[in-house]
Amino acid sequence: MNPGNCSQVTEFILKGFTDHPKFKTVLFVLFLVIYIVTVLGNLGIFTLIRTDVRLHTPMYFFLSNLSIVDICYSTVVTPKMLVDLLADKKAIPYAACATQILFFTLFIVVECFLLAAMAYDRYVAICNPLLYQAVMHPRHCVHLVVGSFLAGCINSMAQATGMLELSFCGSNIIDLFFCDISPVLSLSTSDTTINHIVLITVAYLSGVVSSLIVIISYVFILITILRIHSAEGKRKAFSTCASHLTAVSIFFGTGLFIYLQPSTNYSRDQDKVASVFYTVVTPMLNPLIYSLRNKEVKNALRRVMKKRNSFIGDKLLCKKQ
Repeated sequence: MNPGNCSQVTEFILKGFTDHPKFKTVLFVLFLVIYIVTVLGNLGIFTLIRTDVRLHTPMYFFLSNLSIVDICYSTVVTPKMLVDLLADKKAIPYAACATQILFFTLFIVVECFLLAAMAYDRYVAICNPLLYQAVMHPRHCVHLVVGSFLAGCINSMAQATGMLELSFCGSNIIDLFFCDISPVLSLSTSDTTINHIVLITVAYLSGVVSSLIVIISYVFILITILRIHSAEGKRKAFSTCASHLTAVSIFFGTGLFIYLQPSTNYSRDQDKVASVFYTVVTPMLNPLIYSLRNKEVKNALRRVMKKRNSFIGDKLLCKKQ
């Protein structure tokens, strides 16, 4: 298209979920509660890990970073979605849309590689326990986290920079509740061939590499567990990675569902539900999974509550005296 005949789009319209006032109110309350639980739950996990010395291990170091990432990428999507549920016009400026894509693609890739790092940690702990302290040295753990953020930055800069070079002169309606790179590219009147190549390449590299690390790690973990003769030993070995395996299954399962679905009107509605699950619900589930299914976290929480009750009891005793 000739740039001189192009009236550049300055904002996008997000279709969201529904225009029915009653449903919008119900969804607003539901997603607001989920977001509050997400923020408080992940902050609670992060604070608990930082304050309890017994949780200063590689696994919980990764989990503390995962909690912060969950808060960040949920915050990129949910507040805007809540505002749109109460607004008559679900508009988002072009610059804000590009910013949302930038941060969402950053944190979603960081999440993938953090989950992969946690899977590798469980592999070393179960399959090579004698080498655990050397392999999962604190310096190595920091490198893995930094590498995860570096991969996220490369992905987000590639996606957002490519979007800024495109022209949008036609429709500005995005059939989703947030700015995702794929539906935005479909609205461009420019040649998006290179953008799609970058999108597919980076997405597959990030998704496939992190997925392979998780799958290979758990294959070796499963083999090692099956070689354990005692039932109690098998139970203990499996319990050390059950929480992480649950979180990984939910996160990668919903992601694969979205990107492997056929592009039809029916699947578009399914995509919205799946997108809600991995952008809004999954960040809330992670702290619940790790707190309800993890004995070390539950014991740490009991110790914190015991100290708190003891502190309150001492203060009340001092006041009475």
